[in-house]
Amino acid sequence: MNFALKASRSVSIPPPDLCYNRSQTMSKILDIRPSPLAGRWYPADPIKLAESVDGYINAAHIPDIKGEVLALISPHAGHLYSGPVAGYAFRAIQGKHPKLVVILSPFHQYHSGDILTTDHQAYQTPLGTIKVDEDSLQLVNLALQEKTGQGLTKIRADGEHAVEILLPFFQRALPDDFQILPLMIRRQDPDLMEILGDILADLIKSGEVLLAASTDLSHFHPAAEAQKLDQTIIQHIKTLDPEGLYKAQNSGKGSACGLGALAAVIRAAKECGADSVYSSNYAHSGDITGDSNSVVGYTSAVLVRD
Repeated sequence: MNFALKASRSVSIPPPDLCYNRSQTMSKILDIRPSPLAGRWYPADPIKLAESVDGYINAAHIPDIKGEVLALISPHAGHLYSGPVAGYAFRAIQGKHPKLVVILSPFHQYHSGDILTTDHQAYQTPLGTIKVDEDSLQLVNLALQEKTGQGLTKIRADGEHAVEILLPFFQRALPDDFQILPLMIRRQDPDLMEILGDILADLIKSGEVLLAASTDLSHFHPAAEAQKLDQTIIQHIKTLDPEGLYKAQNSGKGSACGLGALAAVIRAAKECGADSVYSSNYAHSGDITGDSNSVVGYTSAVLVRD
């Protein structure tokens, strides 16, 4: 894929009435999860949101990627903080045509369920409404029940940001309509993530599916210490080594709030032939705030089958 040719591609900004009319029409049919983030974590105005997301994507300079992108890794802080890093991953999928995007993330509040998903039929952002693929949700649910004895736990009106924060990037990077399958992980232990990774690998083989792991890296360390911790995690991402991720976190040499999402996505992509990692980019919150005493680390990457 020649990204040099795509670099000059302009992305049209949808008029606000089109965005809202589409959402209003779909809301008469679908049970839609309202956005708790718009106006707080990213702009609520659709034109401003489209402009800012396009800016992050277009500012990312990535190498030519030879092969098929099976998965991406992206941070999930507010766009002001992690948007420049996320732009690298989404530049790598710009113009792709997946029918299903499976987003794995942590769940930042307490819940008794192991792996959560939405009980709504669609997610909403200021850029429009994205349907949940209920068929794929049911397939994953049944497979988990068969292999672990416990399926997905459905929740309503959740405030989890780690799935939604990626959606405007997908809406601007992908030219076609797509559906999503949100999987929010509470129990991140390696045995369960191996099982989930194998289930997702089967899902990839069944159709045009893109995986996404939503995660930030270390939290609230001085910048120099954070960079050392984060580079350990990044190295294990680059070598497609989920076991190394767990060893790093268990030994205190690195951390990621979406460790389970990373492990499951890497396992699934490897099962489907991924053998390269591209577009790794790194920054931390201090690059935006100017405060290097306590930062959160961010990285992005794409996993590719050559």
